[in-house]
Amino acid sequence: MAFVTASWNPLGEAFYRKVELYEMCWSIRDGLRDSLVAAAPYGGPIALLREPLRRSPSSRPQLEIYSASGAAIASFPWKSGPVVQLGWSISDELLCVQEDGSVLIYDLFGSFKRHFSMGQEVVQSQVLEAKVFHSPYGTGIAIVTGSSRFTLATNIEDLKLRRLPEVPGLQGRPASWVVLTQDRQTKVLLSIGPELYILDNTSCTAVCPPGLSPHAGSIVHMSVSFSYKYLSLFTDSGHLWAGLSNLQDKLLEFDTKTTERPKQMLWCRRPKSQQPSVVLMWDRLLLVVGECNDTIQFPVEDPSVLVGEMDGVRIINSTNQELLQEVPLVCQDIFKIASMAPGALLLEAHREYEKSSQKADEYLREIKEQNVLEEAVRQCVEAAAHEYDPATQKSLMRAASFGKCFLTDFCSDPFVSTCRELRVLNAVRESGVGMPLTHTQFKQMTLQVLIDRLLFRQFYPLAIEICRYLKIPDYQGVSRVLKHWASCKVQQKDLSDEAIARAVCVKVGESPGVSYSHIAAKAYECGRTELAIKLLDFEPRSGEQVPLLLKMKRSHLALSKAVESGDTDLVYMVVTHLKNEMNRGDFFMTLRNQPVALSLYRQFCKLQEQETLKDLYNQDDNHQELANYYVTASYREKKLESSLSLLQNAVDEYNKAKNDFAAKATEEEMRLLRFQRKLDDEKGAGLLGLSLQVTMETLLSLGLHKQAEQLYRDFKVPDKRYWWLKLKSLAEKEEWEELEKFSKSKKSPIGYLAFVEVCMKYNNRNEAKKYICKVTPEQKVKAHLAVGDLESAADAAIEHKSESEIAAVLSRCSASDRLLVDRLNRASGAKK
Repeated sequence: MAFVTASWNPLGEAFYRKVELYEMCWSIRDGLRDSLVAAAPYGGPIALLREPLRRSPSSRPQLEIYSASGAAIASFPWKSGPVVQLGWSISDELLCVQEDGSVLIYDLFGSFKRHFSMGQEVVQSQVLEAKVFHSPYGTGIAIVTGSSRFTLATNIEDLKLRRLPEVPGLQGRPASWVVLTQDRQTKVLLSIGPELYILDNTSCTAVCPPGLSPHAGSIVHMSVSFSYKYLSLFTDSGHLWAGLSNLQDKLLEFDTKTTERPKQMLWCRRPKSQQPSVVLMWDRLLLVVGECNDTIQFPVEDPSVLVGEMDGVRIINSTNQELLQEVPLVCQDIFKIASMAPGALLLEAHREYEKSSQKADEYLREIKEQNVLEEAVRQCVEAAAHEYDPATQKSLMRAASFGKCFLTDFCSDPFVSTCRELRVLNAVRESGVGMPLTHTQFKQMTLQVLIDRLLFRQFYPLAIEICRYLKIPDYQGVSRVLKHWASCKVQQKDLSDEAIARAVCVKVGESPGVSYSHIAAKAYECGRTELAIKLLDFEPRSGEQVPLLLKMKRSHLALSKAVESGDTDLVYMVVTHLKNEMNRGDFFMTLRNQPVALSLYRQFCKLQEQETLKDLYNQDDNHQELANYYVTASYREKKLESSLSLLQNAVDEYNKAKNDFAAKATEEEMRLLRFQRKLDDEKGAGLLGLSLQVTMETLLSLGLHKQAEQLYRDFKVPDKRYWWLKLKSLAEKEEWEELEKFSKSKKSPIGYLAFVEVCMKYNNRNEAKKYICKVTPEQKVKAHLAVGDLESAADAAIEHKSESEIAAVLSRCSASDRLLVDRLNRASGAKK
């Protein structure tokens, strides 16, 4: 395959090649002359501003944005100030740095996004030169002003301006300067004549490149590599010096034999490069200088722009675009003339096989004898990934497929993944898409970033096809694409809200990971509130609907959605928002239309806002609940007058509610409170606030029997309750005589067994025996057992002929009561 090596040029032990990427689609008058051009790396878009310093209002410069293949994306007249520099952010946003220090940011389609300033002092001194650079922190901007001061912003997304120290002896702009990123620090390297200085946050330090000839002259141009690891310097005597950017080692020094300052100077190297080189471009010459001091020269016919990539240099002019790069070692091994590498033999074997030649078997036999068939397959697969031409890719992959047929234990995962990746790369390299990515760039930027860049350019069908082809999980692939598509769809002003909502619903459906609330939020940001509401109807999660509805000031709808969800926390959130946003009357009226929300708010008020609860009941004419509120409030009052006033209000409300029982009970409570206050004033009994029963217990314990009896009569306390209270009180105080008098006052409504048990509770057996005779026959056995009289209990049980009573007595007998046990057993047997 001699044609593959036709464009190769030797440089030391390596080879360099120029691969044609595109015939440019654009039609540019006068080429790229007198234009400010910025092309994003990784096959990114191209921005072009003609005559950027033109100041005539009648003839404004035109800012044009193209894909890498020259397909027009956007174009608009530049109406702002003079532009010093164009550049691209890592998210494909165009940065336009103006003379006054303003940085205007546009998206790929020329829509203005935002702006910021590089500092107030820049407005007066003006920007002389600016550079857009990429660092581990993101996209940064560095400027030098008319006052010869440098200002840095290492991340435009988190803007923090750093003004670097003054450079001694510098007037105006330096002859040349670059931005370095070393050890996560961003510095500026600049030249003043033959001297080099490094500027960091705190100091300006003079440095000297190792091995640079003292007769080299003044440094007029410098460049750093894509990775910031290497540095090249060009002097006014035509000397080129290249080395490490930390200035610890020199790689090469070369005399170009020309004193003219090159228009551009870039590094051209790739990972694991054999022969890194520096590319210099003048008006009519492109010079590649290798570390071995060999050179390659290419003529330049049209004004061109060089774009540095991680594995080469793109050369763009008005008619075409090429990639200059070092030929990967594996490609050299396979395609070099007379190569005997395993991959070369396998490729030749497959070519002979397609011709049905027996030589195929000879090549295969030779590969197998050397036991390198697996290595041959690997080489063909790896070389195919590095080739840009689809025909060459197919030839290599078919050879690899042919070779792996003869391997019994071969992992085909690399082969399959490379096939898939090449199909993706060939798709995005198409002129209509215009992303000339190499396989090395693709692996560095990752598949997710490639999908993102397709989304930025709105290549949604292609992005979806890639996601499906590579079987990316929905939430990372198709769903993410649909989400971005829908967010852009809602910004289309030429379509009605109904049409957009219908289109989004049909396309997105129930795709996992796509939130309709997110799409609705985008619509709301664009001022399309009605569209946002329509989209929210498709959102199944109320927790996502409601906050956005509140943000859109659709509070009533938000409350309805929250109630429908059944989520009390969500309802509380909306109610709290409404309470803060509305006046009290409107707030209550809104809640009346939502019974569930009103009920929840009442529960909240019961715990947190009692006064609000009263207002709610008043507005609803809810007399029953309002009366309950007054009763509850009365318990919290410390002053009797206030409590009585609240209770009187409760009585009035109960009467309005026609709750006679509650009204009467409340009146009795008021009567009790007045009685307690009277006794407190007279006796100091401390009764206020106690219940009726506790009040009576306290009075009895204090010996105030008359007052207790008065309560008993006035409040119609049941006889049984009063007798129990007095019985316990007298027994507790051991007033046995009073207890006996009380038992004889009238027939006990609680019987006399209670007297026996209470006496025994306080260990007075003799007093308990007094009441046994008054106990009813049915309770005789229990009474005798209570005082421990087993004989009498046995007599009563036998007399009653009750099996259960006999069993109860037997359970209380011990071993010493054998005669009594025998007697009870005989009685029990006789009964049977």
